[in-house]
Amino acid sequence: MILYPAIDLKDGQCVRLVHGKMDKATVFGDDPAAQAARFETAGCEWVHLVDLNGAFAGVPVNAAAVEAILARISVPAQLGGGIRDMATIERWISRGLARVILGTVAVENPDLVRQAAREFPGKVAVGIDARGGRVATKGWATETDVMVTDLARSYEDAGVAAIIYTDIMRDGAMAGPNVAATEALARAVTIPVIASGGVSSLSDLIALRDTGVIAGAISGRAIYDGALDLAQALAALNA
Repeated sequence: MILYPAIDLKDGQCVRLVHGKMDKATVFGDDPAAQAARFETAGCEWVHLVDLNGAFAGVPVNAAAVEAILARISVPAQLGGGIRDMATIERWISRGLARVILGTVAVENPDLVRQAAREFPGKVAVGIDARGGRVATKGWATETDVMVTDLARSYEDAGVAAIIYTDIMRDGAMAGPNVAATEALARAVTIPVIASGGVSSLSDLIALRDTGVIAGAISGRAIYDGALDLAQALAALNA
């Protein structure tokens, strides 16, 4: 199982939100590229990036910070937030991004997701963010009637590289991930599922790993707060 350390970008800074609320942002640093480099030096195989402003605006907002990160690191990075058309997808991949994460458009424009997955094999993931099993879009501000498993299954034949599943009520709250829901989703589809939201300790990572079906886990606040020791976590996952 791969650990994806998270860099959430708001106004060019590294932040973490609680329950996805932009007014509950804690700033962890003002040099995202340096933070990404530290993750690479620590031995991380990937870096997970989110353009929070972009998720609400519907277009990339923190592009300069993302480009600085891509210029600084050699490990692959994946990015979500504000990626809602083919031109933006093409632009990010051409600039060295290893994987785009499509969230809102996965609900609103599935044809775009399918087209992107065909044109860029292995470089398109679907981000599914949920409250109570229902998908939320537009930076988690809009709740839909779409069920998580139904949306995930609709992309089984699309060739997407991964599903990033976030339980919004766990995100940034340091309350532990929703292991049961994430495992159930991973067992319901053949697409690799990456857990996000609430991963706050080594025991959380081990619980996800021990399901045997979850491909990765994203953690942000716990790493910055020191609740999750990065070296210890990577050693445990690589054992």
